Amino acid sequence: MDADNGGRPGPETPPGPLQEQDPRPEQRPDRQPVKLTKPAAAPVAEADIRASDADRDRIAEILREALAEGRLDPEEHAERIDTVYRAKTMGELEPVIRDLPATGGAATKPAGAGTYAYGPGAPAPDQNLVAIFSASVRKGRWRVPARINAVAIFGSVEIDLTEAVFPQQQVQINVTSIFGNVEIRVPENVTLRSSGSGVLGNFEIHTNESEDADAPQLLVNGYAVLGNVEARPKRGAWVSDLRDRLREGHREMRRQLREEHRERHQQLREEVWERHTRMHADRRERRDRFRKGLGG
Repeated sequence: MDADNGGRPGPETPPGPLQEQDPRPEQRPDRQPVKLTKPAAAPVAEADIRASDADRDRIAEILREALAEGRLDPEEHAERIDTVYRAKTMGELEPVIRDLPATGGAATKPAGAGTYAYGPGAPAPDQNLVAIFSASVRKGRWRVPARINAVAIFGSVEIDLTEAVFPQQQVQINVTSIFGNVEIRVPENVTLRSSGSGVLGNFEIHTNESEDADAPQLLVNGYAVLGNVEARPKRGAWVSDLRDRLREGHREMRRQLREEHRERHQQLREEVWERHTRMHADRRERRDRFRKGLGG
């Protein structure tokens, strides 16, 4: 009975279908909303990253230092430089310097003494130059050992150190000249000393004291019997010039490699264009023959 309805029973509200339905899916406590996002892509491995020109130049600089220090011979250096400028990823560059110290590491000299490449590496074997009724020459770019023995008997020996690399600071040159001639040329910025003598011959050493305490020190010992021994600095030749020339040579090599790549790419484009033009001409010719056949 409802008092407000005059004592008449009011209509009962039956349970409707909305009261019996489950709440919306996102409101159900036992269900979680499904996220439709894509999984994040896996990061690219460092070895697969594309190498830039700066990366190649950095590796080439390490190779240049290794060449100047005698860690690589010219053939190995040329092969590795070619690999560097052909590399496309960082993974291809890393093996090139895996067995070399990085630039600026403990194996290199500070900026003030970068001209000299002294280090604890394996010593170079003694160099023996013998000329008996003949001639013997050692020049160009080579690693100077701690000891050089030169013997000239009715012959001639020439030792040129103006483009050489000095793995150690102290170098001793033992000279024996009997009716022969020995000439030694050194850079201007090295220390050159002598303790030899001449017996009815000429033993002339133009001694020089370098202002740099870290400069290579060369000591020429021996004697000349009715012969000639001469050692003097070569004007205009400096140890530091070697690295400058190497840098210029590598720049030129790099320029040539880029020029070769450019020429190959241009040749490839021309071949592709020629092939494309020939294919179009063949298609046009077949189409013309087909049309003539239909017209006949």
